[in-house]
Amino acid sequence: MIGRVEYLSRLIPNSIGFDKETDDSPIEQVRLTVPITDDPTIPCLTFRTWFLGIISCATLAFLNQFFGYRQNSIYVSSVIAQILVLPGGKFMAASLPTKSVRVPGTKRSFSLNPGPFNLKEHVLITILANAGSSFVYAVSIITVVKAFYHHKIHIMAAMMLTQSTQLLGFGWAGLFRKFLVDSPFMWWPSNLVQVSLFRALHEVEIRRKGGLTRLQFFLVVLVSSFAYYVVPNYLFPSITALSFVCWKWKHSVTAQQIGSGRGGLGIGSFAIDWSTVSGFLGSPLATPGFAIINTVVGFFITVYILIPIAYWSNQYEARRFPIISADVFDDKGQKYNVSRVLNSATFEFNEEGYNNYSRVHLSIFFAYTYGLSFATLAATLSHVALFYGRTVWKQTRAAMGDNFGDVHTRIMKKTMMLSLNGGLSMLTCEGFGRELQLPYWGILFAGGLAFIFTLPIGVITATTNQQPGLNVLTELIIGYLFPGRPLANMVFKNYGFISIFQAINFLSDFKLGHYMKIPPKSMFIAQLIGTLVASTVYFGTTWWLLTSIPHICDPSKLPVGSPWTCPWDNISYNASIIWGLVGPLRIFGRLGFYSGMNYFFLIGFAGPFIVWIFSRMFPNQKWIKLINLPIILSGASVMPAAKAVNYICWIAVGIVFNFIVYRRYKSWWARHNYILSGGLDGGVAFMAILCYFTLQSKDIMGPSWWGLELSDHCALASCPTAPRIEVEGCPVFN
Repeated sequence: MIGRVEYLSRLIPNSIGFDKETDDSPIEQVRLTVPITDDPTIPCLTFRTWFLGIISCATLAFLNQFFGYRQNSIYVSSVIAQILVLPGGKFMAASLPTKSVRVPGTKRSFSLNPGPFNLKEHVLITILANAGSSFVYAVSIITVVKAFYHHKIHIMAAMMLTQSTQLLGFGWAGLFRKFLVDSPFMWWPSNLVQVSLFRALHEVEIRRKGGLTRLQFFLVVLVSSFAYYVVPNYLFPSITALSFVCWKWKHSVTAQQIGSGRGGLGIGSFAIDWSTVSGFLGSPLATPGFAIINTVVGFFITVYILIPIAYWSNQYEARRFPIISADVFDDKGQKYNVSRVLNSATFEFNEEGYNNYSRVHLSIFFAYTYGLSFATLAATLSHVALFYGRTVWKQTRAAMGDNFGDVHTRIMKKTMMLSLNGGLSMLTCEGFGRELQLPYWGILFAGGLAFIFTLPIGVITATTNQQPGLNVLTELIIGYLFPGRPLANMVFKNYGFISIFQAINFLSDFKLGHYMKIPPKSMFIAQLIGTLVASTVYFGTTWWLLTSIPHICDPSKLPVGSPWTCPWDNISYNASIIWGLVGPLRIFGRLGFYSGMNYFFLIGFAGPFIVWIFSRMFPNQKWIKLINLPIILSGASVMPAAKAVNYICWIAVGIVFNFIVYRRYKSWWARHNYILSGGLDGGVAFMAILCYFTLQSKDIMGPSWWGLELSDHCALASCPTAPRIEVEGCPVFN
């Protein structure tokens, strides 16, 4: 045991060997944040828990899906519920009667008011709210079918698709919980933000002279963040991305490609806005220092070495297209006209139209993003096998060696849950006239991928706060195996990747419950009910909007100024066309322009072996063991959805707080770091909602001036630089 701990402790900074005497966490950040005391007599699943939790879950699910269809979508996180339910719980504790109520038809009874509103109730309410704030990808498939392809889908098929994906994640979470929750080395850094906030809201603390309690500090940060966010959100949106380079060289395409923080490499760009810092990459305050450094290395190698060399050497005719873009293009540098390769009657691939038109082209950054995604997936497998394989094997042998009968029973229960959900998934796809195009073997194959990748992706997420995605691999595989079927591609991705995403969310919540000493049975029940409520509300909201708003998601037919443009679902629609309709064979295969990107699979798989060999050759060089190839390779993976300015600001804030403050002012960091993160997030969310409902939803915008544009004023950054390529708004080079 000690040898394993000493080995793993080298992988994580500021960790120590596990001490059986103190029985505390081997991770210093956890020791500084999570209490080691518990009161097992505190009630958990009370009437207040269910009442406030289900309301929070349903409300967040409705708001997130409702706003998700609108041009200016708003994400409402569970932090808002975490803050708002506290006064609600205390009010119920002060006003509800304490008399027991008998459940009709049973001998069971419960009290409406079992005493003061407690921490464990608050945690479980937040767990329920988390279910409501989690994205449900299946409703995007329903939207694409009805609003983009204008196909009919049976309401029961749509409902079963929504429920089965969410529940399938439960099976994977249960199967790998022992490895990803019970192990103290799987510490899930993002949970420490909520742990700190819970402690600040509940623990009685005496204010020191001249100082603030943690609750007072949180309130100061919350109010300050709330008050300030009216500036970047309403009065001065341009402050979310500023670039001195673009201001200096207003007419130079190359200068703006280098200096733009939104459409270019971001050199010299910055922002004064917390949503820019945390919006795509999560809070840097909750990311371990070694993970930040790995991300920094990957970002700088990709954005400032690989991409400039590839672009200005004109690899893959890169200069015909923008240097960074998520769009697809034809060989003349124009956005790809999908209607020319789509059979509108059958919604299948039109090969003749494709041959008479153009191959699909990508921006050089987008092409390398896919290549690096291939490398990340391969590196995740080899990295976890090399650095964590011995631990996983020992835990497996321990689980099967002690009380074999009991463990066998538990494993059978988990397998039964997976089997039931798998059967429901196959019924969804095979039934109803096979509307979703995916045959039963696609579900089995997707399940096999999820089984292989849940553990390695979970290990990376639980130790670095960065989650490698499987979406590209699922789209790639089914695109080869079942080409020309865009809906099949989306459904396969749903069961192969989204079920893992849900499992990671469940496991993260389980770890939060683990830190807060919530009984596992109570956690499971809360998660299960929350998942059923949330997926039902997501589906109901989706079906209601799709059947009640004429021409939803079609800007060409919507009234002027209508907000129902479905920006996120449009991305899913385009992905289904490219990966499912045109297919990877014509993009990354022998018929495509980017077949060289497949070598990244080999590069990614081999990379961790090199790090592992050097770590064995130089055992005293502890920094070698902190090299995490999956994080380095995915260093810029959130781009081009995220922009260079998001990364630059995230890196700067992360280094300041997780290196400078952490090392020089550790006592302040221990008390305030995670509370600061929660307060900043909460203030931004509250002001975003207030602005939307009171002003923006009524088309009342800020004062008309150049700072009102949500832009860094680098319009030329998205222009091509190849000779004789004509794009509207861009100069033509000879």
